[in-house]
Amino acid sequence: MDIFKKAYEYTSAEEVKEAGLYPYFLAMSGNEGTEAIYQGKRIIMCGSNNYLGLTTHPKVRQAAMDAVEQYGTSCTGSRLLNGTLEMHLELEKELADFVGMEAALVFSTGMQVNLGTISSIVGRGDVAILDKDDHASILDGARLSWGTTKRYRHNDVADLERVLKSVDPKRGILVVVDGLFSMEGDIAPLPEIVPLCKEFGARLMVDDAHAIGVLGGGRGTAAHFGMTEDVDLIMGTFSKAFASLGGFIAGSEKVIDYIQHNARSLIFSASIPPANCAAALASLQIMRDEPERVDQLDKIATRMRQGFTDLGFDIGNSVTPVIPIIIGDDLKTFIFWRALLDNGVYVNAIISPATPPGRQLLRTSYMATHTEEQLDRVLGIFEQVGKQLDVI
Repeated sequence: MDIFKKAYEYTSAEEVKEAGLYPYFLAMSGNEGTEAIYQGKRIIMCGSNNYLGLTTHPKVRQAAMDAVEQYGTSCTGSRLLNGTLEMHLELEKELADFVGMEAALVFSTGMQVNLGTISSIVGRGDVAILDKDDHASILDGARLSWGTTKRYRHNDVADLERVLKSVDPKRGILVVVDGLFSMEGDIAPLPEIVPLCKEFGARLMVDDAHAIGVLGGGRGTAAHFGMTEDVDLIMGTFSKAFASLGGFIAGSEKVIDYIQHNARSLIFSASIPPANCAAALASLQIMRDEPERVDQLDKIATRMRQGFTDLGFDIGNSVTPVIPIIIGDDLKTFIFWRALLDNGVYVNAIISPATPPGRQLLRTSYMATHTEEQLDRVLGIFEQVGKQLDVI
């Protein structure tokens, strides 16, 4: 049988495209933070992870341009060989200090952080225990390891305890959770998870891809709960609040050193380019210098959650700037998404397997730089479309 048979018979995307409802891989001709340009039309961007609005910050732009001027466009090699700059080491030092850990290690993407960290730490005979709503990169990292993967119901601490009890205490255990869950905007209950990990001798890794710049004064989920010393590893990405591309893992010096010399996704990938490294450094400095951005983001998120709730939308358990509008049906989700786009609002249409069946949703997310006028327009357009489609 031809191995390409599955590709030739794949028609799902084409069918949605023909219906005019395809919501993915849309090409923008401009992106100015809170607004973007699609097919010549200016739209309000509520589908970005640019939480602090730093992608257009003059200092971030200038830092990237200065780095290109000084170092060129690429390091043309892996961190292991010729691809480490002094700037990489500076960024790692600053990141470790920012999140309250001894050391940090920078990777070229957030995906690579989870692939390399989890697969190198979870060895033969070890167990990775994951929340069922963990990001795909966490699951893939566990699958790449030589260990066993177990999962527990989303944010269900009793179920986590059940899984922990099922593991032979002689085996090494790594529990991995998203700090801020990227689809529905809820938070991992670290105050309940940490005691369980300690009771069963498990290590805890928190993926703060969406929490850095958002929770804990921008320092993430552990800082939000005042539990930084109780977490073993903190992961973050640069493609969100850091307005760049790349990612990092932070923890004790010995563990980070081990990951640095065993994570295949680090060793066998080219290092983060100078411009991205410089942009992340500049963004980190702005987070320190302008903490009011995090406060403003929280105010905007609170306003929008209340606004959607008052209109009658189901926003699930969101307590962050990631606010889902739960629709519960593939086709209606696509139709709602298209109507919003036609009216000037861009959001993300999320269906299975990215979310469980019956939880299909429109993922909206907000920036510290959204204006009052923009937010009013978004709520007004959602109300109009929601009533037209009998969602509210």
